[in-house]
Amino acid sequence: MNKRNVFLIVLVSLFLMSVVVWTSDQKICDQAGLKLFTNVDSIPENKAGLLLGTSKYLKSGKLNQYFEYRILAAEKLFKSRKISNIVISGDNSRVDYNEPQDMKDELMKRGVPEENIYLDYAGFRTFDSVYRMKAIFGQERFTVISQKFHNERAVYIAESLTMDALGFNAADVDAYNGFKTQLREKFARVKVMIDFAINTKPKFEGEKVLIQ
Repeated sequence: MNKRNVFLIVLVSLFLMSVVVWTSDQKICDQAGLKLFTNVDSIPENKAGLLLGTSKYLKSGKLNQYFEYRILAAEKLFKSRKISNIVISGDNSRVDYNEPQDMKDELMKRGVPEENIYLDYAGFRTFDSVYRMKAIFGQERFTVISQKFHNERAVYIAESLTMDALGFNAADVDAYNGFKTQLREKFARVKVMIDFAINTKPKFEGEKVLIQ
């Protein structure tokens, strides 16, 4: 195969990849757009909020802005009585790494009672976190709490799983600190389409913990 043919194959492959990424992105944005809120006064009430986990600290040792802003958003929703309970779903795959517990500790410092907080240690992916809200916690209607880009994907997943989800957008980080996350998000949206195409299930399910 000569260099010209190789170049054409690479060019066509890049074009097709770009189309897939763009199409996935637009589909998720279009479907989730009307179900996202930034004003706590205008968002409808729900029994439960799904707080999507993230690490408390960056590798540099600095506080992670995604963590800080999601905590603030969850606190605001709870204290405004827009949600009565908070499910914190995140990664706890290592003994020394526990996203749900870190978020719980922070919320309790801010006055959210322990009895209104539920921990989901098997939220290894956003897909798993959303799926488990119905399968484990018995919630078909809930409010997702994260940054806008993340909420769009989570709400799309919920809708595709026949759940009724709203998104409350936490403040976003600046473009410099968020560039890598935003780039990963584009490919995460393609992965969502693949998940539904192959009927993916969460890594773990487990015993039900119904929220009353």
